Amino acid sequence: MDIKAYIRELLFIHDCVIIPGFGGFIGNFSPARIDKINGTFSPPVKQISFNRNLNHNDGLLISKISFARGIHYGDARHQVEEFVKGLTVQLNKGEKVVFDNLGSFRNNRENNVQFEPEVNINYFAGSYGLESFQYIPLKEYDVRRRIARHIEREPVALSSSRRNLWRAAVVIPILALLIAVPLKTDLFKARVETASINPLVTAELENNRKAVDEAVTINPDSSVAVKPVTPVPAEIHKFSIITGSFKSEENALSHVESLRAEGYNPEISQAPNGFYRVVATICSDMETALATRDTIVKKFPGTWISKK
Repeated sequence: MDIKAYIRELLFIHDCVIIPGFGGFIGNFSPARIDKINGTFSPPVKQISFNRNLNHNDGLLISKISFARGIHYGDARHQVEEFVKGLTVQLNKGEKVVFDNLGSFRNNRENNVQFEPEVNINYFAGSYGLESFQYIPLKEYDVRRRIARHIEREPVALSSSRRNLWRAAVVIPILALLIAVPLKTDLFKARVETASINPLVTAELENNRKAVDEAVTINPDSSVAVKPVTPVPAEIHKFSIITGSFKSEENALSHVESLRAEGYNPEISQAPNGFYRVVATICSDMETALATRDTIVKKFPGTWISKK
């Protein structure tokens, strides 16, 4: 069983993975960086280091093996212990132990375990798919030189004040005339008033004016009697609160009884399609109709408003 593969998988998720009785791998986060000298941009990385003192069992590695292999926790712990014994034997023999895509272990002269990490592997999941790239800046481009050249330009020659005064003396009287003429005359007034009213009303006013002129022509000495204009009452709309529409008159009458039981004085009206509509009440304005509809619809769902 390759326990090293489980260690690599856990390092993508956790910052510390401990091999009980051997030591712990630690993920050290390093943010993205820029090498201004070489023009190199590098993504964030999680570099792996090793601490020999982190050798207690935190249960992370053994639980991972137990779940992945479908074995008991005690069996998984026994396999880890055998794995550590094998590593210790190799290191005591002076052999180099390699963890693929992690690094290598070797005992030094003082018989201490030394770890050399693999620098080309990034265990930061947020940098997946990102690689370092180099951007070569433009050379021989000095912004200060561009600004100095801009400042050294000759200023734009200003027109003489005498010429500006002459232009003002010509333009100001013309503007004054353009403003004063429409205000003093009715040149545009009649046209605007005629265009601003309804064409039908304009025609009616012209007919009334001709009738008055003819009356004055027939009898200049007599005064024209103007009949008072009777105002036309505005159209009054009624809003019916309809709680149901029935094809059968018996069902409509049954619904009427239900409304009367609630305190309403309903009536039945026949719709153009032959159905019998039950009107709970009639309101004079839309605001009252909406409020009434909201009250009735709680007991009679589907209530709607019909405008007459």
